This record gives sequence, structure tokens and C-alpha cells, in this order.
Amino acid sequence: MPDPTGPATRSGETDVTTERHIDHDSPMHQFVIGRLSDWQIGGLDISFSKAAAFMIAAVIVVTLFLTLTTSRRAMVPGRWQSVAELWYEFIANMIKETIGTEGRKYFPFVFTIFSFIVICNLVGMLPYSYTVTSHIAVTITLALAVFILVTVIGLTRHGLHFLSFFVPKGVPAVMLLLVVPIEVLSYFMRPISHSVRLFANMTAGHTMLKVFGGFVVQMGIFGVLPFALIVALTGLEIAIAVLQAYVFTILTCLYLNDAIHLEH
Repeated sequence: MPDPTGPATRSGETDVTTERHIDHDSPMHQFVIGRLSDWQIGGLDISFSKAAAFMIAAVIVVTLFLTLTTSRRAMVPGRWQSVAELWYEFIANMIKETIGTEGRKYFPFVFTIFSFIVICNLVGMLPYSYTVTSHIAVTITLALAVFILVTVIGLTRHGLHFLSFFVPKGVPAVMLLLVVPIEVLSYFMRPISHSVRLFANMTAGHTMLKVFGGFVVQMGIFGVLPFALIVALTGLEIAIAVLQAYVFTILTCLYLNDAIHLEH
């Protein structure tokens, strides 16, 4: 009979015990969701974790940056104002090219998605920080938000005619029994592919950096070459951090375009 006071039955201790099973030198230890506080309400665990802390930090960084750089706008923009304006124009042009003028109303949503992801990715590159986008729970939440918004927009604008999206034009009637289920399955798989792409790239990149970092420490003075490789990989990972935010955002725009224009 199991011990009733063991970690499996004491609320709030199971995760802590699991965390201890991961070696601090393991490349996977950086992905452990550590608790900063242990809060419970009526048996519901609402503990504040590192992931929540860094997500809040990312929101604060974006808000402060955009507020400070645009509060004193000048005819001849300074360095930081130029960065903020380029940031704005980059997303505005992306929406214009993929959705058209009808996509302007969705600019705040797309801008927020891109800003949140790119800052979370870049903050995760800092030493002793935490990459929240390396967790599928975070990326699937973002992907589901996009999926639900796109579906609601499609049904609101087109009603039941939105279902014609699953019937490709020019397909013979005899093939519809095969093609329509594939199209429906493909549509509902969007949140999975949308989220896994971001999650997998960030997890793989950070794991690789941790592994090569271990080589440098173990090789001592002979770790010059691995160290140079780490520097190169860090630059590559920063580029990937920005690229993955762009890919997630451009896919969001393409999905919005499908719902707005109902083109196949």
C-alpha cells in the first residue's frame, strides 16, 4: 500500500520531485518549469512559474519599448524611433501583401503575436533566462488563438458558405468523398503544425547550444574550436529566433486571408 504522505499524494509536490530527477548538467534541465511560488485555491494549483514570469517580462519589455520610442515622436526620427517605425511598417506591409486592405483591422492582433513571440525568443537567448516558446503548452495556446479567430471570422463573414473552403474548385464529384475529409483533417491539424514548428525549432536550438557548451567546459584549453562554434551557433540561433516569429506571423496572415477571401 502506498504511503499516503508520499509525493504522489501530496498536492503540489509531484512536479517538484520530477524536476529533481533531471540532472542540472542535462541539456533538458533548461526547459524545466520551475515554480517561483506555490499557490493553491480550493485544491487548484495556481503556482507562479518561471514561464509565467518571463511571459510577463516579455509583455513589459515590448510595452516599455514602444511607449518610450513613440512618446516623443520627431520629424527626423532618432535611432530607437526608427526601429519602432520599421517594426510597425514591417507588420503593416506583411498584412497588406498577404491579406490586402481588409486586413488592417487585424493589425493589432498580428502585431501583438509577432512582438510577443520575437521578444520571448530573444529574451530566451540571454544567459540564465528562460525560453517560454520552447514549451508546447505556450505555442499551442497561441496557435489555438489564431485558429479560433480565423474560424470565427470565416463563419461570421460567410456563414455556412465558409464550408465551401473544404471543397476545392475543379475537383471531380467522384473524388469529393476522398478530398473533403482530407481538407477537413488538414484544417484541424493547423494548430498542431503551427505550434510544433515554433516549439521544435526553439527546443532543438537551445539543446544544441547546451550540448556544445558542455564540450567547451570539458575540453578546457582545447575547447577553442567548440567555443568558436558556439559563437557561430548563437548568432544562428538569434536569427532563427526572429525567423520563427516571422514564420508564425506570416502563417497567421495566410490563415486570416483564407477566412476573409475564402479562396482555395
